Amino acid sequence: MFVFFAYILLVAGYGLWVHYRKRQAAASPSHAYFLAEGSLSWWAIGASLIASNISAEQFIGMSGSGFKMGMAIASYEFLAAATLIIVAIFFMPVYLKNRIYTMPQFLRQRYNNTVATVMAVFWLTLYIVVNLTSILYLGAIAISGIAGIGIMPCMVVLAVLAMFITLGGMKVIGYTDVIQVACLVAGGLATTWLALEMVADLDGGGTVIHGFKLMTERAQDHFHMVLQPSNPNYIDLPGLTVLLGGMWIVNLNYWGCNQYITQRALGADLATARAGLLFAGFLKMLMPLIVVVPGIAAFVLHQSGALGTAMTDAGGLNPDHAYPVLLALLPSGLKGVAFAALSAAVVASLAGKANSIATIFTLDIYKEVFAPNASEQRLVWMGRVTVVISLLLAVVIAPFLGIDKKGGFQYIQEYTGFVSPGIFAMFLLGFFWKRTTAAAAMFATIGGFICSLIFKFLPDWVNLSFLAGSGFAVPNAAGVYEIPFLDRMGFVFLICVVGMILLSLAKPLDKSAKPLEFELAMFRVDRRFAFGSAVVLALLVVVYTVWW
Repeated sequence: MFVFFAYILLVAGYGLWVHYRKRQAAASPSHAYFLAEGSLSWWAIGASLIASNISAEQFIGMSGSGFKMGMAIASYEFLAAATLIIVAIFFMPVYLKNRIYTMPQFLRQRYNNTVATVMAVFWLTLYIVVNLTSILYLGAIAISGIAGIGIMPCMVVLAVLAMFITLGGMKVIGYTDVIQVACLVAGGLATTWLALEMVADLDGGGTVIHGFKLMTERAQDHFHMVLQPSNPNYIDLPGLTVLLGGMWIVNLNYWGCNQYITQRALGADLATARAGLLFAGFLKMLMPLIVVVPGIAAFVLHQSGALGTAMTDAGGLNPDHAYPVLLALLPSGLKGVAFAALSAAVVASLAGKANSIATIFTLDIYKEVFAPNASEQRLVWMGRVTVVISLLLAVVIAPFLGIDKKGGFQYIQEYTGFVSPGIFAMFLLGFFWKRTTAAAAMFATIGGFICSLIFKFLPDWVNLSFLAGSGFAVPNAAGVYEIPFLDRMGFVFLICVVGMILLSLAKPLDKSAKPLEFELAMFRVDRRFAFGSAVVLALLVVVYTVWW
């Protein structure tokens, strides 16, 4: 526990130093608080992106998925690296050129106040009820299992620490996230190292390289990036459509149309923002080694009987036990480092999410609807109040949502996936087609959600076995043919795009509308960014070629 408390003191002390000693001039106090305008370097932006993204659902949920289905689950991480490059080239110039600071602001500027307000309320609800609660509750479960402390006290401690960091604003979050990522990577790699050494011991001992080689031999079926329809996990990762369909919607919506993520780069200039996103892309390539490989190692150890009954509970085999079981086997010093890594991931994600909630509520609801003449100091005060209230709400409601029953990673994907296709379609056409209307945007939001519900419950009304030959329907555990989740997202996205085009064309062009400022020169990149992007893409080609 000494290492863990040392981590808390280090983060808290550094956060205070940043808050009081690194103050810089900004366009306004509110922009300084919510966006750290002009004060985050590229490495702070990249580290903050990863610290906000990686949390308990990755450490626990993705390791569990690694135990269950293998390296294929790493597609979420690998394709995110490519997505970050796309966002840096095409999305970020549009945001910065038009001085977009929040996603509802983009919708207000591109469409109208109704679209922006509706989506602001929706995002606040989603962020608090789905994201904030799942991060907090899963993190508390993991820490409770390691430290032997009750779940509720763990939730309170995590919320208070996140609250402390968030009250300092985005600048404090951004720079403390550098420490969080350092802890995350160091502790994560330590756990992976131990897991591979344990696998090597199954064959008389050896290096971690020998352990990795032995793991690939004993779990060959866990090293296929593209699953076949006969694979029982195909319904979660439907083969080639992961590379060609729904996975891109998940990632482009998350990394390009998400206040929680884009906020880190919106206060920087374009070159700095792009460098930060590219740095995050390189870190993303490292994440499967930290959150997926331990799960596969736990599978090999479990198959050999080395873990005894540690992977089972009252309901039988539980893949989500993989990472906590490995942490429990670490020596005390390394356990503290790994414990700090997990805590860092949870706290950083909570802080980032709470700051985004405060930004949207303060700038897009409070200022726009209730207090348009509010002073800068009043806006910052309201943002801090929102941080406290949102984290308190998460502590109160998280235990009642059944998050641990569904699995955190699946919980988040299930509920955000109902709206991701419509939101991404609304942003994409809003960016690049000036004819797109506000009515079309509302159709994508509401119609996309309705279409997602229809596809979800369609197997209850229609026998979809006729789609089995194409791979677009596979039987679930009950033998009912379902459309894989990612394929559903692809279909809904296409419906939204077609519907938006038809609705926009049906209405005469509104010449009074003000489309976003747009010029081709915005999308040019410098040589260093181009070289770094080529390296990331080359690594992706190697990974998918070796483990196809």
